[in-house]
Amino acid sequence: MSITALTRPLVTSLIEDAVTAPSMHNAQPWKFVCRTSTDVIELHGDPLRGMPAEDPDHRALHLGCGAALFGLRIGAAHRGRHAAVRLLPRPEDRWHFADVELHGPDDIDRDLLALHTALPRRHTSRFPFTEERIPSEVIDGLRAAALLEGCQLVVPGDWHTDSVLEIVHDSERFEAADAAVRAEIAAWTRTGAPGEGSETEGIPSYAFGPRQYDVTSPVRDFDSPRRVAERTSARFEKRPQIALLGTVDDNPRHWLMAGQALHRVLLRATLDGLSTSLMSQPLEWSELRSAIRDPASTTAFVHMVLRLGYGPQGRATPRRPVSEVLTFD
Repeated sequence: MSITALTRPLVTSLIEDAVTAPSMHNAQPWKFVCRTSTDVIELHGDPLRGMPAEDPDHRALHLGCGAALFGLRIGAAHRGRHAAVRLLPRPEDRWHFADVELHGPDDIDRDLLALHTALPRRHTSRFPFTEERIPSEVIDGLRAAALLEGCQLVVPGDWHTDSVLEIVHDSERFEAADAAVRAEIAAWTRTGAPGEGSETEGIPSYAFGPRQYDVTSPVRDFDSPRRVAERTSARFEKRPQIALLGTVDDNPRHWLMAGQALHRVLLRATLDGLSTSLMSQPLEWSELRSAIRDPASTTAFVHMVLRLGYGPQGRATPRRPVSEVLTFD
């Protein structure tokens, strides 16, 4: 098992793939360090990009970093290498999430190769989907993708879907009543107003999608203060198709596993012609999160609500340049 020497062009190209990952409010809370003396790429979480009001335990931050780690794994396979990952290599450093070594072509995870083309195509779509139902074989493929990362993807039945949607509405009311949460969301939205943050991060107004006439679909409205005057309104699907991604335990290791599973599922869905969006809103409130899970499922902890369907793919949101998230040592 040979270890590949890490050159700057190789590592830079891997991180370019990694940073296509989704993250809460597109905060991109990851940092990479290439240790050229040991040929190890380290993944660290960036607590300065955390969200204390919405994500006090940093669970969502771990999910985003796990998704970036999965993108790096895909990039390695695409370049004829296997990314050998060790999660949480230094327990005394809570922000050191993973170490990655590149091994030779004999160890490639070939299941990852096909996903590379989906990396630049996967976008969150906050637009209406059609009522067309997703074939069972496609859903089975998404479930299998989650299992490959040690997680479960549960597709709730009708009664549970209705329950989840009601909890989403509850979370919207919670959010509307919490000034700290509203301020945090505003800090990560980009409407073109003076004084907003960098244009390489956050949710730009073109990704908000239209307003819902009747709120039937679990899509977060990032412009509830109505700062974007030209936004149109539209009717969304009446019977949204959702899935719940979860794990059997609830700790940083499982959060990183869930982030990798989330990205694998989203990329698989992209290749299957599906549009997707993510809803973390009801999971940001401890009193609501436990109610999301299906009591008939062995998935004890839900980490993300996924909305799946056929419709507009959405546009790419900005990413920070690699030079901001990668250092060589």
